[in-house]
Amino acid sequence: MAKNKHEYTDDKIKTLSSLEHIRLRTGMYIGRTGSGTHYDDGIYILLKEVIDNAIDEFIMGHGKKIDITIKENRVSVRDYGRGIPLGKVVECVSKINTGAKYNDDVFQFSVGLNGIGTKAVNALSSDFMVFSYREGKYTQAGFEFGKLIKQKKGRTDEPNGTFVNFVPDPDIFPKYQFCEEHIERRLRFYTYLNTGLRINYNDRRFVSTGGIMDLIEDETSFEKIYKPLHYRDATLEFAFTHTNRFNEDYYSFVNGQYTNDGGTHLSGFREGILRGVNDFAKKKFSGDDVREGLLGAISIRLKAPIFESQTKSKLGNAEIRSEIVGRVQEAVLKLLHSNKTQADKLINKILETQKFRKELNAVKKLARERSKAISIRVPQLRDCKKHYNHVKCLHTDTMIFITEGQSAAGSIVSCRDVKTQAIYTLKGKPLNVCDLKKDALYKNEEIFNLMKSLDVEENINNLRYNHVILATDADVDGLHIRNLLITFFLRFFQSLVERGHLKILETPLFRVRNKKETLYCYSEQERDAAMKKLGRAHEVTRFKGLGEISPSEFKGFVGHNMRLKPVTISGEHSIGETLAFYMGKNTQERRNYIMDNLVIDEEIPV
Repeated sequence: MAKNKHEYTDDKIKTLSSLEHIRLRTGMYIGRTGSGTHYDDGIYILLKEVIDNAIDEFIMGHGKKIDITIKENRVSVRDYGRGIPLGKVVECVSKINTGAKYNDDVFQFSVGLNGIGTKAVNALSSDFMVFSYREGKYTQAGFEFGKLIKQKKGRTDEPNGTFVNFVPDPDIFPKYQFCEEHIERRLRFYTYLNTGLRINYNDRRFVSTGGIMDLIEDETSFEKIYKPLHYRDATLEFAFTHTNRFNEDYYSFVNGQYTNDGGTHLSGFREGILRGVNDFAKKKFSGDDVREGLLGAISIRLKAPIFESQTKSKLGNAEIRSEIVGRVQEAVLKLLHSNKTQADKLINKILETQKFRKELNAVKKLARERSKAISIRVPQLRDCKKHYNHVKCLHTDTMIFITEGQSAAGSIVSCRDVKTQAIYTLKGKPLNVCDLKKDALYKNEEIFNLMKSLDVEENINNLRYNHVILATDADVDGLHIRNLLITFFLRFFQSLVERGHLKILETPLFRVRNKKETLYCYSEQERDAAMKKLGRAHEVTRFKGLGEISPSEFKGFVGHNMRLKPVTISGEHSIGETLAFYMGKNTQERRNYIMDNLVIDEEIPV
């Protein structure tokens, strides 16, 4: 009998080398690969892993500057620390579980405790070179795809330290490109957390003298209600202020590592602020009232941090939470007693929030009663049969198309999958909520119905559809409606965008066809290529709106080949300022900016 190819036998068991495992299971070590458009894409994790080693040297008092160069995707990082011991250079950058960071005498507060970081960079680089300089001597090692190619030793005049040069492997990171904004943000974080450190990046210098205070000042700009309150000792530093935003925002760090998913130190920080404020005010304010509009940052030094992944995005040390709560509570109480002006503004902000919340509850009640009186369901919603819940992660293929008008909705209705695809039809241009408060959600019928359709009023975890898709026309009005909807989500439901639920439906702008073939094109470049391919005997149709595309054609654009472009956030803590400028009431300022920055490709003859 022929052996079944799926049979579970001895020859199916494989043992991979550490190099092979890193390259085969890249996501385990650096998270998402990506092209560089997202802040947490793998190419930035590679850069971070190398810089982290230089930061650890600075923390231990060795080397006050780091030189970084990125040109044509080649990355160079030079620190001026102690340098890798010359006899262990190859092992330290190529053998997993090798390093000095297991030794508290050498590195007391290190992030890289697992001996993987630089090894992963090496394994995922097409070209990797390391130099270690110590006391007039050096060791050089060169690698390709993690395999040692050359090694050299000698004497040098270079000051002590380590130099790493690498190129991310294009097979692992296809069509990648470093984004200056993402790099600069990471470098600013390093300087905020390491006061006095100088980072030279290409032709720019990053340095911070105020530490976390500089971070809060930079991120709030004109939004802060009072001067940030700041506390610092050897192992704990934090700062916070209030803004007029609706959500609470935090930066959290462990040993200089940005933990963007928070963890026990962040939950302890939030609880400590609440307790400290209530102790000072001798009140029992709710957490929602105290933390609405709060922008804070906390940094801790910890000897044995436990992270929930190799990318170190969330701290898991449960035993430290109660200690942090107590230390933050005590420090906040002292800060408020010592800074009466800030304390008065903080308490007034909380009282205003408390008052507005009571008023908002009354508005909510009226809106719900009105909604029940009109209809038992949302009239603009054509629902689907399956629904999503963020906690249970049910039916991840469910989606809702938000369309402008009946004609666009009609095209989708006739070809949608009724099990997983819902449609919400706008009656016109939605309300611009940029400068409005939460009561606008209940006073405007269309906004209220949209919120109810998504079921995000109480908790974003109740979201009924995994994909919230903006399906607007590709003309000026459609783009305006899209911007108004994005403003709505960023203003009131920012976490929906942060979690990757908000998408934009890309539909073809052109149809190029002849008697034998039809091609749909999403850009002018694709149109030109299609025209060239089909030759002279072709016709071109420009789609101005979704309603112009027949249902039979539209079916292909909302099916398996659907093109969805996610709405992503970079520099999320400056969203309020960005929305205020582009969608606020500063019409003249915005007009002046457009006129000053308008680019005209060529002179138009009169």
